[in-house]
Amino acid sequence: MSDKKNPWGNVKGSGGPKKSPGKSSGGGSNRPPYGSGGNDPINFDEVIRKAKDDFGDMIPGNLGGGAIGLIGALIVLVLFVTLCTYIVKPGENAVVQRFGAWERTKAQEGLSFKFPWPIENLQKVNVNEIRKMNIGFIERFGRSSSQAQDIPEESLMLTSDRNIVDIDLVIQWNIKSAEDYIFEIKNQESTIKKVAESAIREQIGQTNMFPIITTERDIVAQKTKAIIQKNLDEYNSGVNITQVLIQRAEVHPDVQQAFQDVQSAKQDAEDVQNRARAYREDILPKARGAAIQLIQNAKAYKESTVAKSTGDAERFNSIYESYLTGKDVTKKRIYLETMENVLTNAQKIIIDSNNGKGGVVPYLPLNELQSKTKKKN
Repeated sequence: MSDKKNPWGNVKGSGGPKKSPGKSSGGGSNRPPYGSGGNDPINFDEVIRKAKDDFGDMIPGNLGGGAIGLIGALIVLVLFVTLCTYIVKPGENAVVQRFGAWERTKAQEGLSFKFPWPIENLQKVNVNEIRKMNIGFIERFGRSSSQAQDIPEESLMLTSDRNIVDIDLVIQWNIKSAEDYIFEIKNQESTIKKVAESAIREQIGQTNMFPIITTERDIVAQKTKAIIQKNLDEYNSGVNITQVLIQRAEVHPDVQQAFQDVQSAKQDAEDVQNRARAYREDILPKARGAAIQLIQNAKAYKESTVAKSTGDAERFNSIYESYLTGKDVTKKRIYLETMENVLTNAQKIIIDSNNGKGGVVPYLPLNELQSKTKKKN
């Protein structure tokens, strides 16, 4: 290759002799196309022709200037498409940073444009994908099935009644704000897992063990979900917790037998208490009824006794008042009433001797009279 000067100087080429750029006829000195002085116009056609001549020496074969332009245009187009355009797929958000700072988030799917790196940088996040996180176990996938491997340091938790429960938890979540998810928290999945572990331990620590392993799993899961979401929102994490599932909640194997013994004792105690309640429900109404009847009888006796006493007192008062008004008549009446009461049941024989008749031998059958009196008594 022949020696060459700067690309704007006179060089030998295949196109014949080159004219030095400068003014046309009219005299004057020759000047380079990018001269440092004067008001001479730049002959761009001549500059381009010289550049083609210079680069033409480097191209083998018969490739012409048109092919070089086409290749250059294609290179520029490829660079533009690669560096300045991007496609947002369905379910994705594109977060654009300009000089490291958040500039915008593209949520609408389709083709978009940006400045090339390092001016603008692009991160795509799938916001519709439901992600899953396991706490307390790891899934081991085999050829035909999956198997869970327990992680005791995550699954063993202390309940409010000081029992140890073994829990496996599944957290399902997605992204609701791509820019918050990228910029507000580091190690996103690790942070979410730590928040979830803290929330489930908080809820388990406020609940007795028996409801957790029997009937209140869903309640515990819903309360745990609320705690996780509240903490993540305070961190501006851009994460949405869709579901919390308690897959397994069991007593620790080391205390399984003791727990069963305790539950059996509790069941026996409940049976005894139920029988005692049934006896109480049976005996108390009877006792209340008997007490009410006794009280009513006492009230009736009281009322009758008071009424009889009141009547006797009033009768005595009336007799006394009658006695005061007529003492002789009252004395005689009292005497007659008393004798009537005394002689009502007495055996009496009256012999009238005032008619002067005699011949009656007085005979009193005392033995018969006494026997009759005894029979009546």
